[in-house]
Amino acid sequence: MKILYFDCQSGISGNMTIAALLEIVKDDAYFLNELGKLHLNGYKISIEKTEKHGIFGTYVNVILTENDHSHEHRHLSNIYQIIDDSDLSSNVKDLAKKMFLNVAIAESKVHNINLEEVHFHEVGAIDSIVDIVGTAILIDKINPDHIYSNIPNEGKGYIECAHGKMMVPVPATLEIFKNHKIAFNVIDIDTELITPTGATILASLVEKCIPIFPFKIEEIGYGAGLKDLSIPNMLRIIYGEIDEKDEDILEIETNIDDCSGEILSFAMEKLFKAGALDVFYTPIYMKKNRPAYKLSVIAQLKDLEKMCDIIFTQTTAIGIRYTVKHRNILPREIVSIQTKYGPLLFKKVHHPKGDKIYTEFESLKKVSDEKNIPLKDLYDLVKDYEED
Repeated sequence: MKILYFDCQSGISGNMTIAALLEIVKDDAYFLNELGKLHLNGYKISIEKTEKHGIFGTYVNVILTENDHSHEHRHLSNIYQIIDDSDLSSNVKDLAKKMFLNVAIAESKVHNINLEEVHFHEVGAIDSIVDIVGTAILIDKINPDHIYSNIPNEGKGYIECAHGKMMVPVPATLEIFKNHKIAFNVIDIDTELITPTGATILASLVEKCIPIFPFKIEEIGYGAGLKDLSIPNMLRIIYGEIDEKDEDILEIETNIDDCSGEILSFAMEKLFKAGALDVFYTPIYMKKNRPAYKLSVIAQLKDLEKMCDIIFTQTTAIGIRYTVKHRNILPREIVSIQTKYGPLLFKKVHHPKGDKIYTEFESLKKVSDEKNIPLKDLYDLVKDYEED
């Protein structure tokens, strides 16, 4: 599986995203050729290397070549028309329109107007059309199976924009994050780090904010911002791959000495329903020789926040440990085998030295209930099928 990870320690903007993705794709000519399918005039693109605090990355600048900037004020329908009339692929068109829609919804709420009345200023300008459509082009080229990010950092203070002086985060960015339930950090930088375009890119692409890299790193792209800050003004996008039979998982643990068995049982049920791969309790002794249980949860990396929330909500735990574990798994499938008791489900596990099958408990349980055969006897009776 192919993974993209947005590392937004210095925020995110449209041109920073394109620049970082270009370092991963490594094909400027492809990008420019695809962008030409927009049939949009009045600009040229500069792609150059730059340095921020000793880190070299790519800076992408959209340079307007026309003096008439009336095109900067467009409605959503105008932008959709430009995209629909282009020769871009349907995937690129759909993703680009999805990103513009997220901004339009936010702007309509902020300015208290109908969606059809929203005038796109910065987001409707040529540079932002290029940023959003360009991002869609490069994401479609990479075609990742999953996209994650860390919790993005935003600055503070005020900035000047088309509507005058605004507080940071600007209202449109904040509205996008509210609509899509995206958390962010505010750091001690007196400027905007997350633009509305950057916010809609995260909202439209990222499945989950996770604090770790859940893959083997293959490529790293650095996209530079225009401003010189006290921190490297770089968006870092990391590309990696996970072999489906060789993946990283989370092992989440907490020690509990003041929770009843009924509550622990219910917590286990909730964790499994939320997608935990395994949940188990280990008897332990804690301080003052108190008998207790260690709750262990095996889960996908993307489910860290969900698992922690269930543990904190459903048990008396006040702290959680988690580590990334590497595991190798054999391919498996569920198959139905006709037996003298009717069709039974078996788990078929593929191994280079030969396949093996194992009886599925729920299938045997159903036969045991229907035919009044003790489950332990039924296991013995179907043993021959497992060995065939």
